[in-house]
Amino acid sequence: MTPWLQCTTARPDAAQRLVCFPHAGGVPAFYSRWADGLPATEIHAVRYPGRAERTGEPCATDLHETAREIAEALRLVADRPLALFGHSMGAWIAFETARLLEADGITVSHLFASAAPAPQTRTAPDPDVPLDDDELTATLIGLGGTPAELLAEPVLLKLVFPYVNADFRMAGRYVYRPGPPLACPVTTLVGADDPVAGPHATEAWSRQTRGPYRGHTVKGDHFYLAEKPPFDLIQDLLAGWPEGRR
Repeated sequence: MTPWLQCTTARPDAAQRLVCFPHAGGVPAFYSRWADGLPATEIHAVRYPGRAERTGEPCATDLHETAREIAEALRLVADRPLALFGHSMGAWIAFETARLLEADGITVSHLFASAAPAPQTRTAPDPDVPLDDDELTATLIGLGGTPAELLAEPVLLKLVFPYVNADFRMAGRYVYRPGPPLACPVTTLVGADDPVAGPHATEAWSRQTRGPYRGHTVKGDHFYLAEKPPFDLIQDLLAGWPEGRR
């Protein structure tokens, strides 16, 4: 099996698969509860290099190339429709992966873009990356979602800083390339108190699909889904909401 994907609960009878893309610095364990929360769907989590089981590999440096490699891996599990869920940086990787899959005639049943501004806002590299250790710590505190015990332990932080900073660098260098809109439905989710991606920034995702678009604002901050994953919403949408329901 490809090193890019982790599936802890195989469901051969599931109608489709949901592929989950972690945020910058994220690992597949972030989605460890999702198989239980979505019992009708087979969950696959993306494993970025440079951490966890792939610690010995160099970190990814180019978001477009990362999406290309993930798309190649997903062709191996494309015997059923694929839905993609990406959080923060993961939303941009999921989007670029969806573009590649659709260009190859592979069905993407849905794209969920969580806590991320629309990709067309990324028209130039971010000059604020990479970050030094103090800046990175402050950024992680500001975003939330990082365990307090990790932030309080310098030795542990030194272990994760290299791949977290590499992901921030890759996201900062991401520049959107114009292309045709997706055919699949797109749903955005954003926390009402998210300091990175507000509802206005996420609504622009509607221009990236010629299919249905839905935007949802939920309680919480940038990591709203750590405490309460949006299982009910995802399950309803994957099952197919009646036309016009929002």
